[in-house]
Amino acid sequence: MHLETVSVEGGLADPVLNAQSIFRALMDAMARPGTCPRGFSLPSPPAPLSPEAGAVALALCDADTPIWIDTALREEKAVAGWLGFQTGAPLVREPSEAHFAFVAEPGNLPALENFAQGSQEHPDRSATLILQVETMTRGEVLRLSGPGIATTATLSPRPLPRHFVEQWAQNRARFPRGIDLILVSCEGLTALPRTTTIRKEG
Repeated sequence: MHLETVSVEGGLADPVLNAQSIFRALMDAMARPGTCPRGFSLPSPPAPLSPEAGAVALALCDADTPIWIDTALREEKAVAGWLGFQTGAPLVREPSEAHFAFVAEPGNLPALENFAQGSQEHPDRSATLILQVETMTRGEVLRLSGPGIATTATLSPRPLPRHFVEQWAQNRARFPRGIDLILVSCEGLTALPRTTTIRKEG
């Protein structure tokens, strides 16, 4: 299949309504970290970009939101073509330049501090990272606490960036600066805003 055909195809069946549904799921996930909304429509992006990651891109990205993609996604040229056609978002080479970063191989992710952190005056100018994980339930158990969580919640995603819990503690310490995470898998999506505290279970 030609790149042009892949770029045009694979979008949402009803772009406006479907994107609104995905956006609501994302806002629900951000408001309640550790939960896993599902049931929204999925596009069919070229692999290795997952349908769930593609859904996030279609709901959040546009011509004003530069995107960074990791090596695994960049090596498949159809991914960049699909993202560009479906969202209009420009692709950037440096993590620090991106509003959104899409990652197919979280274990090879550059350190979180390499992504846009925002500033004390404009913490909203930070990056949101979308990590494709194999599972939300069969990895190392993480205990979550913070805003939007009544007491504590647990999450067991796999794979995650190297030294994730330690990196996340540093990210949390930079508040109000710092990055936010969205994890996606075939089980749905979940959000980890920078306000969430994450500890290893036990």
